[in-house]
Amino acid sequence: MTPPEKIRGGALLARALQEKGVEHVFTLSGGFCNPALEGFMECQMKVINCPHEQVAGHFADGHTRITRKPAVCLVGPEGFANAVPAMMEAWGERSPVIFVTGSSTLKRQGAGGFKEIDDVAIAAPLTKYSATITDGERINEFVDRAVKIATNGYPGAVHLSLPVDIMFSHFAENAGRDERPFDLSMQLPARAWPEPARLQQLLQKLNAAKQPVLIGGHGVWWANSEKNLETAGESLNIPVFNIPYHQKLLGEEANAYMGLADIHQYPPSKFALHDSDLVLMVGARLDNQMNFGNPPLFPKSTKLVCINGSHEEIELNRAADINLLCDPGVFFDTLNKLKLNNKWNLSKEWFDLNREKKQEWVDKTLNDLSKETKEAEKNGGKIHPLQLALDVQDAIGEKDWLVIDGGNTHFWSEIAINIAGSKGKKMGGILHPGTFSMLGVGVPFALSAKNIHPKSNVVLISGDGAFLSGGLSIEAAFQENKPIVVVIDNNGGLDCISQQQERLFESGKHFATDFRDIPFHKIFEGFRGHGELVTKREQLAPALKRAIESGKTACINVKAKGVISPIVAAVSDKRDKASIE
Repeated sequence: MTPPEKIRGGALLARALQEKGVEHVFTLSGGFCNPALEGFMECQMKVINCPHEQVAGHFADGHTRITRKPAVCLVGPEGFANAVPAMMEAWGERSPVIFVTGSSTLKRQGAGGFKEIDDVAIAAPLTKYSATITDGERINEFVDRAVKIATNGYPGAVHLSLPVDIMFSHFAENAGRDERPFDLSMQLPARAWPEPARLQQLLQKLNAAKQPVLIGGHGVWWANSEKNLETAGESLNIPVFNIPYHQKLLGEEANAYMGLADIHQYPPSKFALHDSDLVLMVGARLDNQMNFGNPPLFPKSTKLVCINGSHEEIELNRAADINLLCDPGVFFDTLNKLKLNNKWNLSKEWFDLNREKKQEWVDKTLNDLSKETKEAEKNGGKIHPLQLALDVQDAIGEKDWLVIDGGNTHFWSEIAINIAGSKGKKMGGILHPGTFSMLGVGVPFALSAKNIHPKSNVVLISGDGAFLSGGLSIEAAFQENKPIVVVIDNNGGLDCISQQQERLFESGKHFATDFRDIPFHKIFEGFRGHGELVTKREQLAPALKRAIESGKTACINVKAKGVISPIVAAVSDKRDKASIE
């Protein structure tokens, strides 16, 4: 009898991940990970080598957010520390990224082995699951568990640590396959079904509501139910809002979409929430962004109902009047049947009123901006960040992607998205930082979009501070031949922080937030890309056109005006409890 073929632990890991349908690996190649890299090569999996481990993590995160499929971030032990920020960003946005660490030897664990750190303990609070693979015979088991945890219930990042002695050691090719589960292929996530009595209680309250509001969150996206959400809002005459800091569930041009559930960035939501008699939150948490379900964001008179597909979310939604454990798609199907079965009679008056409030805000904002822009052009002033964001979006086509990095640029761009959407602007997709407003995610997120949609233009708008946080990752765009356009909102410093300081410090000054005049466009030219400097608004549109048509990774360095965003103004001036808790 021929003995079974033996392969390295790293190759077993690669095969196990391939069986789960994982197609993309993002890494900074390191010696501890070489057997896994050999395995990925033999499995013909796409491996993208990045200039930094944090970039690899953000790249995997962006890929996962777009595709809704797990991706791998593979790092060595010292690189693990660099990947932690990306882990935190993925954790905040519920991205099922599989972080794999090639770690110090298991045999000498705790004895001061080469590059030994307690990566499992560090990753534990930032992931749904963090574990060391303790036996090469159990690699399939650990991978199976990690993927199931990452994709089921409340999705999220997971972490596996593979000690270097297991990574390099040889094991039987069929190791662990004589134990259940025998089928190790990827399975669809389990879906929560509602308790009938509780569902009926909820529907009764909803039917009695005259001014309901629907707020969609992360869970809707990961349940692939955004179309069901749009149908529910449209057919039932319920205005739909999006929680801040996540993948947009509906196109901004959608009739049912009213904007962000953010009373500072999007004032019409303040009217909607304060005048509503019932708020349906689906796939979202009552966290700090939602003021934990408390006034002034949600009046005491408003019934607050939370529908979540996992118990993890329900545990965070104790402030709700009714909690329902139910897959978002199943819940929306139930809502849409109400109309079909003639069990819904809400008039369109409340829906239309919200659309009027939205239009009033758009008109006023554009009118105020037009006055300021004309004054700036007359007096040689710099471009307003909102005008910059609107002009950038004007240059983007229906199949193109907009990516936003963190900071003040993010806030103004969010406002611009709602304005442009109200005028019918369509885009292929949008990516931006999550709950933590992390700087430096822009370039890897833009690369993710370009990697998945190579025929679409991808435009990143980034503040100068955000680009300095992770901008050298632009090398990956050149290395992988994935041309993107980077527009830098260059206001000469960390403007968001400067403006907070000027309102907080008794002196009225700011401190340690200024940058020198950095020629960002020259950096791109040095990489053999396209670069232009823009100092006046009339230069911007033609510069964007040239950058897109160049077919190169390009930078438009825009000298912009530092203007405090509404959300920063609210936090700095009013000290609103809803903004800072």
